[in-house]
Amino acid sequence: MTQQNISIEFFPPKTPEGLEKLRTTRAKLAQLKPKYFSVTFGAGGSTQKGTLETVLEIMREGHEAAPHLSCIGSSRDSLREILQQYKSHGIRRLVALRGDLPSGYGAGLTSGELRYANELVEFIRAETGDWFHIEVAAYPEMHPQAKSPQDDVQSFVRKVKAGANAAITQYFYNADAYFRFAEEARKAGVDIPIVAGIMPITNYSQLMRFSDMCGAEIPRWIRLKLASFGDDAQSIRAFGLDVVTELCERLLAGGAPGLHFYTLNQANATLDICERLGKTSAATAI
Repeated sequence: MTQQNISIEFFPPKTPEGLEKLRTTRAKLAQLKPKYFSVTFGAGGSTQKGTLETVLEIMREGHEAAPHLSCIGSSRDSLREILQQYKSHGIRRLVALRGDLPSGYGAGLTSGELRYANELVEFIRAETGDWFHIEVAAYPEMHPQAKSPQDDVQSFVRKVKAGANAAITQYFYNADAYFRFAEEARKAGVDIPIVAGIMPITNYSQLMRFSDMCGAEIPRWIRLKLASFGDDAQSIRAFGLDVVTELCERLLAGGAPGLHFYTLNQANATLDICERLGKTSAATAI
């Protein structure tokens, strides 16, 4: 493993305790020398202050950092203001997403002036030219709101044509889904890197809840095995480490340009996976 293979995602902490915990987590994960850290952004700018503060703290520590930016619930003026703020701080990388409406938004409330991520990418390019390196999302198992797999690939193509530099996938546990999606994207003319999103497995109920929300498929054999452990957290973590490490090995061996870890502001699982991958890489090199 090299630093060019890894990026790491955090969410902005909401409490002083969370802030201190994230600093400890970040110090541990910085040992991996990731290409960059990304920081999520609540829909409608609901975490804007926390996102920027976290990104600036990461940059002060000497690392590259990329704020996420979602257009749902935001006006062009508010997005323009955020982009200028990011530029003024010397931020050069963004993760541009449509995003989801925050809980509590009624159906009658506006979803913002830009409806889709490709429109956000076009807007960023129109406002800032080539200032930002723009990452967008990709969905190997299809976005839950897409009409069909073909429609989903075309949505991804529109984001790339709008000016995206690279993509990060939703997490998944079926490597074949990633390779099929990447191949379909290449056939559609996409030539940007498609980095594989990785979610370490540490908590069964949390994983099921997240996966139901975002449409990520948990293969039946993994679900049944995790369920069989009950409340045995140690067995869940050990099994999850084996499964996700093997997934990462297969992805890298098959040509995935990198791994983006969804850490949930935790360090140990990502560290353990990368340690195993590093040993695998060293053994392969001998």
